[in-house]
Amino acid sequence: MPRAEHSHRRMKWLHGLPLALLAAVSCQQAMAVDIDYDARRSAALRRCDDPQHHGRVEEARNCYRPLLRDGNALTRAEAAFALGDLRTANDEFRVAVADNQRAVLPRLRWGKMYLEAGQPADAERLFKEAVEIDGKDVGALLALASLGVEPSGEEPSAEDQPTDEAADGIPRVLAENPNLVEAQLLLARLELARGRFDNAVKAAQRALQLAQQQKLPPLEAQTLLAAVEVVRHRDPAQWTRAALEYNPHYGALFETLGTVEVRRRRYVEANVWMQRAVEVQPDLWSARREFALNLMRLGRIAEARPHLEAAYEGDPFSTTTVNTLRLLDSLAKFDVIKATQPAMNLQLNKQESATLGPYVEQLAREAINTFSRRYGYQPAGPVTVEIYPDHDDFAVRTAGVPGIGLLGVTFGDLVAMDSPSGRKSGDFHWGSVLWHEMAHVFTLGATRNRVPRWLSEGLSVFEEWTTGPTPGVAITSKVLDVFKDGKLLPVVSLDNGFMQPTYEGQVQMSYDQSGLACLYASQRWGFPRLVEFLRAFNDENTTTDAAVRSVFKVTPEEFDKGFQDFMRKRFATYLADPKRWAELMRRAHAMLDARNWVAAREAAQAAIDVLPEVTTGGSAYEVLAAAEEGAGKPEAAIVALQSWRKAGGWDPDGLRKLGSLLLAAKRNAEAMEVLAAVNYADPLAIEGHDRLGQLLLEQNRGADALREYRVLLALQPLDTAAANFGMARAFRQTGDNSRARRYLLESLDTAPNYRPAQKLLLEMTGDQKQ
Repeated sequence: MPRAEHSHRRMKWLHGLPLALLAAVSCQQAMAVDIDYDARRSAALRRCDDPQHHGRVEEARNCYRPLLRDGNALTRAEAAFALGDLRTANDEFRVAVADNQRAVLPRLRWGKMYLEAGQPADAERLFKEAVEIDGKDVGALLALASLGVEPSGEEPSAEDQPTDEAADGIPRVLAENPNLVEAQLLLARLELARGRFDNAVKAAQRALQLAQQQKLPPLEAQTLLAAVEVVRHRDPAQWTRAALEYNPHYGALFETLGTVEVRRRRYVEANVWMQRAVEVQPDLWSARREFALNLMRLGRIAEARPHLEAAYEGDPFSTTTVNTLRLLDSLAKFDVIKATQPAMNLQLNKQESATLGPYVEQLAREAINTFSRRYGYQPAGPVTVEIYPDHDDFAVRTAGVPGIGLLGVTFGDLVAMDSPSGRKSGDFHWGSVLWHEMAHVFTLGATRNRVPRWLSEGLSVFEEWTTGPTPGVAITSKVLDVFKDGKLLPVVSLDNGFMQPTYEGQVQMSYDQSGLACLYASQRWGFPRLVEFLRAFNDENTTTDAAVRSVFKVTPEEFDKGFQDFMRKRFATYLADPKRWAELMRRAHAMLDARNWVAAREAAQAAIDVLPEVTTGGSAYEVLAAAEEGAGKPEAAIVALQSWRKAGGWDPDGLRKLGSLLLAAKRNAEAMEVLAAVNYADPLAIEGHDRLGQLLLEQNRGADALREYRVLLALQPLDTAAANFGMARAFRQTGDNSRARRYLLESLDTAPNYRPAQKLLLEMTGDQKQ
């Protein structure tokens, strides 16, 4: 068999398959119906295109095959491309370009083939070459603009949005060439991506009219019109029927509708369309792949694999397919822990299930119970939590390719996220990420996935601040600078900050703004009214505008004004002089470095007074605590770190420092609670588990102490005698003397002269005699 057939089992993650592999592997690959609107396409090819576009596949293939022997290299390349023979097509396109180094058309069509093969970077290179050769070539301009029309994934960034080339280039081409079908289609896609549905319909209707007049396939125009109906919550049957009448095997129609629903996080609805795509065109490998990925979002892993295997056999060039198959192969390294009351499925790497699992289960259970009570919603089935120690595994699970910047993602009742082992200690607070994603399970479920993106994200941030393991409104000064510059969005446009960001960092700003908007609404109208606002979106036709008016009894403009007043009041000191806070922070750190404790204390306290919400990155609280300790005032240092924690501080080193200060002050009960919080930031560090176990035993919490010592043993410490001794004490406290004795003997077997274990053994022996 060809070497590539099962290469997914041996490869590491792929970002893109190289040109060499495309040239080396022969594959008769069924492609999506490629519609070439360029008037320069040869008549011989168009004769074969007609049955292809109508779904008469064998007739089309019989027509294309003789063209493989045509005297023109471009015709041979196009015929091979249409037949799915990418190796031959690649070779012939190269010949066509070599035959005429100034030719534009061979580069355009070669680039289109690379797009179909999932290699947009190579396509872009060819399109740019074409534009450099002839900057006025309409086909080249449209090809380059097409790359910037639609977002590339579920989590957009400013780079994923319609680019200037698309936003400016397409209307410019249309101004001179209003009757170009391809340009009208690109305009419709651009407007759909921007949420301008009326404009999208207008452009798609014009494209349809022009296609009919020019005797070109109407399929893409009909697909876009169907997509607009879907996002408007209307039945697209008029357009799906029309498309299938033209081509009964046009699976791209339903693949597009499924993709639209995935973008809106409506995975159940997406599944219906994806399945229809596979039924209509079983050899549309991109649809097979997307159907499988959506099944995985729904937690239906076993059902997904056959479709991925089929997609790989048909299209071994898809990096997403290769990567996802490799991910499925790696799941053998994971344990699945089934928990009840409430129902949960926890998927953790076998090397971490004993160390991380207890904390994941505890926090997930607390989250489910908390959010069920707060939102009056209970998931119908178990909530699944998947935690990946390799960030690229998580990235592939989420987007099919490595390198994304997310920490967690929610697909309905399924949460996937990074493990704390995948990053350096202190890089992120995994407990808050899990809490954030679990909140999504409930806000999405309570509205049948109809909640606007901004509100679901805002409520998750709000829950992090108010009910999560790191309570406290923790923000950066950046969001206040954006507010001062007037760049925060009106409430009715907040989704655009997530889905159509216009400047670098706007997505993160939108998280903060949405959380602050929920905080404002909760403080002004109360949390029950905020839940009522969420539930208003159960009606799929409800907009943010309508929900604000019906639930809060104000206009959106009045909501925005109230929010702005809230921001100005809460952050008045910072907003009065933003530069002062930065100057105070610089001085506080400089004075701390100089061991000028008094000056460091004064500057740090002043910075806290200006902006108490900043708790990360060497915050003023931490400087203040260090200055107080340096000045010999440990009680004052404790106060500073407690204030830091209350404000949302969570860095594990800072928590450990607070714990040690509390222990030194003999405030053991408080130290226990602080050291327990470390587990939601850095649970896989060996240090701390033994001390926490001892503190728990002091408080007669033997069952919780058992958890700590079990985790400690799973982490394989050098001193197993102390860990086994802790296990023995915990079992004895819970009344299980048999296990206590066993672990005590384990401890003494490792260290026969370990005095604490000897003493406990004598006590237990005496107890038995009595």
